Formats: sequence, C-alpha cells, structure tokens
Amino acid sequence: MDNTRVFRMAFASVYPHYITKAEKKGRTKEEVHAIIHWLTGYDEQTLQQQIDKKVDFETFFARAPWINPNASKITGVICGYRVEEIEDKLMQQIRYLDKLVDELAKGKAIDKILRK
Repeated sequence: MDNTRVFRMAFASVYPHYITKAEKKGRTKEEVHAIIHWLTGYDEQTLQQQIDKKVDFETFFARAPWINPNASKITGVICGYRVEEIEDKLMQQIRYLDKLVDELAKGKAIDKILRK
C-alpha cells in the first residue's frame, strides 16, 4: 500500500470532514478538538496554526507536541484495517484520529473515547 498520497494530504482539507461527521450525529466541534488535543498535544492556538498553514498529515503529526501514550489503547477496524496492527507509525497515527472521530460519531462517551 502506497501511503505517500495520504501523508501528503493537507490536514486542513480533511479536518472539515471530521467536524461534519461529528455534527451530523449530534456531536460538537469542541468534542472533535478535545480528541485532537488528547491525541496530539496541540492546544487551540497551535491546532489552528496547523490548519491555517495547510500542513500535510506528515507535518501535522511530526510537529505534534506529543502523541498520547494511551493511543496504543485504541483498537478496532477503520477503513478495513485493524489500527493496532498497522506497522507504519504515521499511518497508524492518522488512523487513530480517524477511529476516534468515528467513535465520537457513533455516540461513544467522550471519557471512553479518550481512554480515561
């Protein structure tokens, strides 16, 4: 699987889809942001900077202040792949974010999503 195309996609181009997916299911932009903050360590200001700069996913995750150590507790299938079995670390981080937004849209409690 060639991941280069995904890595080069602008985070800002996918971000609105995360928000739309959550809002269609009655969740909020703030909850999506809480997920992103938890996973990456970005705060509101630094997250907005990454969106404004239209950085790609590779840069977005490379610049993340940290990846939450509890991210390894994220399991399940997203886009036909088990996230815990994805070998490429960057692809795994991207799929972690996809999986968390998916859980939010499916109505899972935010405390459970954030593996508290």
